[in-house]
Amino acid sequence: MARPRTFDEERALDAAMHTFWEKGYEATSTQDLCDATGLGRSSIYNTFRSKHDLFQRALTRYLETMTAAQLAVLDATERPAADRVRAVLDQVIESETECRATAGRALGCLGVNTIVELAARDPAAAALVERDTQRRLAAFRAVLESGRRDGSITSERDPDALARFLNATIAGLRVSSQGGADRAALEAVAEVAMGALTS
Repeated sequence: MARPRTFDEERALDAAMHTFWEKGYEATSTQDLCDATGLGRSSIYNTFRSKHDLFQRALTRYLETMTAAQLAVLDATERPAADRVRAVLDQVIESETECRATAGRALGCLGVNTIVELAARDPAAAALVERDTQRRLAAFRAVLESGRRDGSITSERDPDALARFLNATIAGLRVSSQGGADRAALEAVAEVAMGALTS
């Protein structure tokens, strides 16, 4: 008869997610994961099968959590669309600023970090990030179209191109923060991005 698990799998997954986010996939050792989760090697491998499986689950959790937070803002249809876009940019800037204050450095985005580190050689990780990207692009297109209807977004540019621009801007804010850009610099980027939606 199998022994019941005596740990919180969700909490362990969150701890692993933060470790991969901070260190990256390759630089995270099994011992790092043991230290972060409080689990022994056998418990990690019995529960998650492999480091790669644990990483995929952690990445999935990260993407679902972050994207859900952005979609909640974009879906707040009582506000003009441009305000919703700006609120998402503000959310990103706030999270980067808070991370720097609490962790001593910006961690950026685990999704973007994964693209840079693994996408070219890890099809499973690349597919997870691409699926998330398509979900966010669809949400951006919808809010841009809503903005054209409510008059808050006046750009004549193609909505697909603008959606990709916003997605790239968010990734750029995360990377810029990792590179040392302060809040004022990130705010300036956000201002330029908002200007592109009304010109």
